[in-house]
Amino acid sequence: MAKLPATEWIWRDGEFVRFQDATVHVLAHSMQFGSSAFEGIRCYNTPRGPAIFRLEDHLQRLLDSCRMYRMDVKWSLDDLIAACVEIVDRNGLDTCYVRPMVLRGLGASGMIPFESPVETYVPCWPWGAYLGDEAMEKGVDACVASWARMQPNTIPAMAKVAGNYLSGQLIKMEALRNGYAEGIALTPDGMISEGSGQNIFIVKNGVIYTPFVNGTLLHGITRNAIITIAGDLGFEIREQEMPREMLYIADEIFLTGTATEVAPIRSVDRIEVGNGKRGPITQQIQQRFLDTVHGRVEDTHGWLTYVRAEKASKV
Repeated sequence: MAKLPATEWIWRDGEFVRFQDATVHVLAHSMQFGSSAFEGIRCYNTPRGPAIFRLEDHLQRLLDSCRMYRMDVKWSLDDLIAACVEIVDRNGLDTCYVRPMVLRGLGASGMIPFESPVETYVPCWPWGAYLGDEAMEKGVDACVASWARMQPNTIPAMAKVAGNYLSGQLIKMEALRNGYAEGIALTPDGMISEGSGQNIFIVKNGVIYTPFVNGTLLHGITRNAIITIAGDLGFEIREQEMPREMLYIADEIFLTGTATEVAPIRSVDRIEVGNGKRGPITQQIQQRFLDTVHGRVEDTHGWLTYVRAEKASKV
């Protein structure tokens, strides 16, 4: 994966600082104990200029994640929306990835974090297809990971926090080392959970299935959008438990997420999915999603925040 490219500006607690100056102390609580929450949000180039996908929903989830971890954020939802819009505009980007972050800084020396200040950052940078441009059409090879997702009531899976992604790192690294592009994790009791950093959908006999929110997976915002899009297209969709073997008899499988967008899986554990390429239902959903985020069709759900229009409305 490409090295993160530098942009000019990062928003830090109400001010704009140079990319190289947005630093955190090595003894910050987040560095020692992983106490940071974040979001990944895509901004797309559209005929009306850059547009951020489901910005308010992402930022509300960020604030919800902080609430679960008792992190008091001094910025309102509207403040954070304005910060994201401004950082995209100030960096002169039409297409980019925005990553609002809330972390505990230098203060507490032990695990109890209350003496550490809560700091908020909003960087953005250009980022292409997470699994590669070819993956969107041809699909990727995946494996079932040996690492399971967390047991419910251990740590909150609905919170998008840094520590949860240690599990994803293990799943992804294992997959790559074994010659796969992606890994699929199971729940502690052996049911299908999610990918290393994506939600998963299975198509069988024209019905779309996805695991319900069960305390082991992230309640994905793109996942929610795909469920809505599938309904708009007239497909039946069921949220339910699914055993591992559903992966091996599926007609189609695809992953969803902000970075991943909608990416088909062409094989699982060397077993071909369907015809070993992107299936027709995946293609329809993927196309509607991409048409929506790029402003090629009407945004009937109000998912896009147009950067220039949003800025103009605040003048």
